[in-house]
Amino acid sequence: MTGVESTAAWKALEAHYAATSSVHVRDLFPDAILLERRRDALGFWDWVGGRYSLWSAIGTPIALSLGFDARSVPGPGVGHGGGGGGGGILYARDPSRAHAMDQHFLTAEPKDNLPLTLALIGIWYNNFHGAESLAILPYDQYMHRFAAYFQQGDMESNGKYVCVDGTRANVQTGPIIWGEPGTNGQHAFYQLIHQGTKVVPCDFLAPIETHNDVVSDLGAPVDHHPILLSNYFAQTEAMAFGRSADAVRAELKAENNNMADDAIEALVPHKVFDGNRPSTSFLFRKLTPRMLGILISMYEMKIFSQGAIWGINSFDQWGVELGKALAKKILPELDGSGEVTSHDSSTNGLINYYKANKK
Repeated sequence: MTGVESTAAWKALEAHYAATSSVHVRDLFPDAILLERRRDALGFWDWVGGRYSLWSAIGTPIALSLGFDARSVPGPGVGHGGGGGGGGILYARDPSRAHAMDQHFLTAEPKDNLPLTLALIGIWYNNFHGAESLAILPYDQYMHRFAAYFQQGDMESNGKYVCVDGTRANVQTGPIIWGEPGTNGQHAFYQLIHQGTKVVPCDFLAPIETHNDVVSDLGAPVDHHPILLSNYFAQTEAMAFGRSADAVRAELKAENNNMADDAIEALVPHKVFDGNRPSTSFLFRKLTPRMLGILISMYEMKIFSQGAIWGINSFDQWGVELGKALAKKILPELDGSGEVTSHDSSTNGLINYYKANKK
């Protein structure tokens, strides 16, 4: 409500204002002066969690900006790699928008159900192979916040150890979600994914066509997007199949005719890739609003399916509430010069250090 109250004090409120809120408009605009603004408030149910609110009135600014386009978009092809072999291709039926993916999830048989298949793959890695995280790796800069979006979508939904019946879960539940786009990640953390001691399942996402056709004239025309996609394909192949010691030796000998055998053998272990690193690849025609809706719906239904299998409620977030309650208690303690002693020694020390050093 702090944001609402601050906005209500905005001098240009009468000229430019529209609100979306789960708070009843009578409570949102209690002042008689603001009664006329109630017609500009778009409400939605208070049980709609923030991580799912995109599909409520919260999404109105997106609709106003982009409009509604009846054109359909080809659905995503999904390839699952890992276990040393490629795997089949899965197609959602006519996923022209988020609603269609929802309907696919509701009506498709389990063997053809894309979100359910992804949920089971994630549970296989998490509960049977000890994977504690999932890296979401889009090869499109417009999706640079996609992993962060599902940090909330997944971790706030399934990051729980209490089942719906109040008992404690006896299996690992929601994974840690993280990731970065494209080649940025390759030069930051792919080393750990390829040769680290932890199993990190990865979701790779890429559009066949780009919104930004960049062709550089470097003596000959160079199209940038195929270069990006070549990295997308190369990374998933490397994770699945790696590179053997024999292949490394042959490569070193071919590239270094004068390299001594003992020098080659010393280098071989460092250049061997075990492979068998799990990944799932999503390839779609182009990143459009509809395609983004398809992908978001797909992940949401996957998250819901995993929560149902684990027996947890994916639609509450009690873990958020404790911090809020403590913050309300701490806020008034930050004023004044008196020493705070009402918390544990660590929290008391931090608060008192802040008070002693603030300007």
